[in-house]
Amino acid sequence: MIKLIVLDVDGCLSDGKIIYSSDASETKTFNVKDGLAVATWIRMGHLVAIITGRESKIVKRRADELGIKLLYQGVKEKKALLEKIASEHNLAHDEIAAIGDDLNDFNMLKFVGRSYTPANGVDDIKEIVTRVLSKNGGDGAVREMIDDIVSINNQKKEFLSFWI
Repeated sequence: MIKLIVLDVDGCLSDGKIIYSSDASETKTFNVKDGLAVATWIRMGHLVAIITGRESKIVKRRADELGIKLLYQGVKEKKALLEKIASEHNLAHDEIAAIGDDLNDFNMLKFVGRSYTPANGVDDIKEIVTRVLSKNGGDGAVREMIDDIVSINNQKKEFLSFWI
């Protein structure tokens, strides 16, 4: 059973575009369907971690909004950090699922029990993941991943019970 999902941000939780305004502020877009699924997963008592290579106040705000406690930004070695998180939470690799879209996610995706990439993930990642999703990053890919995991975990009724 999957107990922890790991999210990359740029290209997975967001569309991968980084917009800088003239005052040097940064803008990202997030999908509300992804957010509802993440928040519901947490309400079910499961863990969510964000592991991202960049640092952004916007990501911190989104993590806080969704109730994500495991937030790691500016990470260069994602697999090493994930191994540490797994050890701290007594999780086997097959109890972890992750989504990533580019080469900096490669080793992390090879480590986990179930791995995903959005439809617009790079080809080298598509070749190694458990499932290539039909949605693009920032456009419901995380929701599609969580729906798949909830089904695999046989927790669909529990997931829906929070809303219907």
